[in-house]
Parts: sequence; C-alpha cells; structure tokens
Amino acid sequence: MQKLARMSRLAVSAASLLLLAGVVSAAEKKLTHCFYFTVIEEATQADWDAFYKATEALPGKIPGLTGVSYGKLVRPLTVYAPDREAAKKLRAGEKAVTGEIRQQVRQAGVCMQFESEAALKAYAKDPAHEAWVAIYSKVRVAGTTTIDFIAP
Repeated sequence: MQKLARMSRLAVSAASLLLLAGVVSAAEKKLTHCFYFTVIEEATQADWDAFYKATEALPGKIPGLTGVSYGKLVRPLTVYAPDREAAKKLRAGEKAVTGEIRQQVRQAGVCMQFESEAALKAYAKDPAHEAWVAIYSKVRVAGTTTIDFIAP
C-alpha cells in the first residue's frame, strides 16, 4: 500500500513538473523583430554583398537569434517625420504645431526571429550586433521603421 502511495505521489510530482515546464516555456514566446530602411543610393555591390553575408551570419553569432530574412520591399513604405523642434512640441502635447516635414521611402527590410523578448534585448548589447551595424550602416540611411510581434 505504501509503495503504491509513493508511486502515485511520484507520478503526480512528475506530471506537475511537466505542466510547470510547459507553463514556463509558454511564457517565453518567440518574437519577430522587423525593420524597414531607406537605402543609400551610392552603396556599392560590395557593400550589399558584405551586408548580406553579415546578416546571414548573425544567427550563429548571437544567442537566441534563430533566423533572419531580408530583401527589397514589394510595396515601399513612405514615412513622414516632422523636424526635431516640431517633434519635440508634439511629444510635449502641443496641438497646433508647424514645422518642416521630411519624407523618406523605406525600400528594404530585415526580419529577425528570436527565441524570446529577452533574447532581443540581449542582441542589442551583443558585440556581434555592433560589428553588424557598422556594415549595415553602409547600405542604409540612418533611421528605420520597426515592428516587433510575438508568436501566438
């Protein structure tokens, strides 16, 4: 009888551990980080080749980064932004703001798949990210349009 009770407790404990492991892993959902950028028209083919090679190598260099995709946008995205002074006033809550408006067209993009939101945060501080940005900066105008989404 005692042996049966111990086995039953062991089975309940094992089942509880499995359930808990499922809950913990469910809390860390995969995240996709996409950003669209304006290309530097003067970028050379060598600059682009270096960007492609460096981007493809990132998953092997940054923990938690599991995949990358990149390419030309099928439908370029036009972005309008106020000058710095007007933007500052808008953020402060002013309603009737005037200023210069800048237009940029995002023609290319990159999507990166991460194991979790924490992995995305760590990626930004990784030395491999810094090295990649130096190469990426040769093909893009500063500034991006970014979107992150979590897998269901």
